[in-house]
Amino acid sequence: MTTAYLNRIATAVPPHDMHRAFIPFAESLLPEGTPRNLYRRMVRLAAIEHRYSFLKPIVTEAGEMQDESALFVRDHFPSTASRMEAFRKFAPQLARCALLKLALADPERRGISHVIVTCCTGLYAPGLDFEVIELLGLSPSVERTFIGFMGCYAAINALKAARHIVRSEPEAKVLLLSLELCSLHMQQSKDMEQLLAFTVFADGCAAYLVTAEPVGFALDSFVAVNLAGTDQLITWRIGEQGFDMHLSGQVPGQLRQGLAEAGKRITHGREPSSIDLWAVHPGGRTILDATEQGLALSPDVLADSRNILFNYGNMSSASVMFVLHRLIERARPGQLGCAMSFGPGVTAETMMFHAV
Repeated sequence: MTTAYLNRIATAVPPHDMHRAFIPFAESLLPEGTPRNLYRRMVRLAAIEHRYSFLKPIVTEAGEMQDESALFVRDHFPSTASRMEAFRKFAPQLARCALLKLALADPERRGISHVIVTCCTGLYAPGLDFEVIELLGLSPSVERTFIGFMGCYAAINALKAARHIVRSEPEAKVLLLSLELCSLHMQQSKDMEQLLAFTVFADGCAAYLVTAEPVGFALDSFVAVNLAGTDQLITWRIGEQGFDMHLSGQVPGQLRQGLAEAGKRITHGREPSSIDLWAVHPGGRTILDATEQGLALSPDVLADSRNILFNYGNMSSASVMFVLHRLIERARPGQLGCAMSFGPGVTAETMMFHAV
């Protein structure tokens, strides 16, 4: 059976760092006293310093925080339609940045047979799959697949689909794009749990290539772990004013327990501590802590995931590819790795791989 390889990855983020600007705005929505003090403490513990967005934060003459384009104005946050129009404007720009960084040579472009796109933060048609073909001048006969609304674990499912394609069509060359503009779905809320979620999410994009050429990471196996009774802990639904997220504080605890039970199933009998490379979705500090504890990993093992969280926040489906990008640049042949992302279900989508 043909082996599929993740050959290379390129990443991109928008130009504006919104993290420090968002914090005082979110704080201002909460009552003074205990709620604001609690929010400040949680922000300090979040282990995030930068998050990027196409929305450029400014302070108005009245002292209010908003974005330069006035899409998000206090008490006048945009409709879903307005947010989707912004997505249609900005998403192709970010896709272009990542695709150009991937630096496909002309022969490689001509050889692309499949395009797979993951996104849960914006929809339009013709969509990003067509944008990729047009931006790179690919053949109009390229087969297109869109993996939508799966949340943070979608990139693992995209790699799974690419592996199936290459194993059945050894000459296939699969170009993948994971793009999310999470900042377009901020809400004006007084709910602490919701505000803390908005303090984590950000925009980002990864472009990556999967072929049968033995370069990069060999995609060895995939295991999905669904945690029974947790389907309401992470939800993502389309509302009148953007997409509405619910992210329960129970998720880390459930994840810790689920991974403790499924660890050796994910690694096919190996001790998790024996795996050389870990690319864990940086969904938040508590998510990484729960993974570390559930799999009994040493504190330094998830350093790459913590680095991405610190510098970029949670970019939903693009995040795990940012971590894999760090790993693929320094991995040594023969090293074993495990990638995993978490999302609605609650589900952990996992992938074993090795460096060649």
